Amino acid sequence: MHVLIVGGAGFIGSHSTEALLARGHHVTVLDDLSHGRRENLPAGVPLVVHDVRATTLSEAVASIRPDAVLHLAAQMDVRKSVADPTFDASVNVLGTVNLLEAARRAGVRRFVFASSGGAVYGEQEVFPATESHPRRPASPYGVSKLCGEEYLAHYALAQGMSCAAMRYANVYGPRQDPHGEAGVVAIFLARMLAGQDPIINGDGLQTRDYVYVGDVARANALALESDVRGPINIGTARETTVVELARQLAAAIGHERPIGHGPGKAGEQRRSVISPAWASEALSWIPTVGLEAGVAETARWFRERAAVSS
Repeated sequence: MHVLIVGGAGFIGSHSTEALLARGHHVTVLDDLSHGRRENLPAGVPLVVHDVRATTLSEAVASIRPDAVLHLAAQMDVRKSVADPTFDASVNVLGTVNLLEAARRAGVRRFVFASSGGAVYGEQEVFPATESHPRRPASPYGVSKLCGEEYLAHYALAQGMSCAAMRYANVYGPRQDPHGEAGVVAIFLARMLAGQDPIINGDGLQTRDYVYVGDVARANALALESDVRGPINIGTARETTVVELARQLAAAIGHERPIGHGPGKAGEQRRSVISPAWASEALSWIPTVGLEAGVAETARWFRERAAVSS
């Protein structure tokens, strides 16, 4: 199968590229390199530098002629979405519609979309949340991801395209960029290794479901190989407070100074944890890397990168 990974030079995208190549698939990457990096990609993987919002996207996708598309290109920063919802929507809504239309015109049979298991549900009623949980996004980012899911449902209904939306928990691991749209794991490790003190927003008792990027990449590959449709949670069903996460990261790096607290941030949820039961049933997927092992591997990668750059 020939898979086009849009946003494939980024964090999740580069790991997904490796997972698909290991399973014998052919991969082409399309990325505007605003956050992705060429060096993230294995040697020999074709890279098309292109913006998902461009009017020429249909021609680019048609020239690639993929069987399937994995759509990972996104504005991922919740706080930026609150500050600039117009930009967030331009990338996450209009960019997704543009890509769906390009895929339709190119005859793509399978389309897998990166959604959000935390932002789409909003403040939860049930822990962990299943795919049937009410969707009440608390940020423009969550709204834009939900909107993308609805467009997928439309293309599935009106065009017969096979579509799935992967509702990721908080993804972390090697190659996550500690700048810009990064997750808390990358931000904290980068600051600790630079001799700086990370700051926890609020009291740090907010919880998240942290899922290792290698497990996410495997889930993406399984989804592309299947015909399972609709939303699929990709998480661990395990809640971890930011305070506990910071403690584990500090231990992995050897950071001994106290970690400070700052004011809470707008648009952040208090508790977020999702059930992967449907992914287990539909894709035979379960997370295999626990938080302790994942943090250790991520810390090792960040430490090695810091040593090379020093």
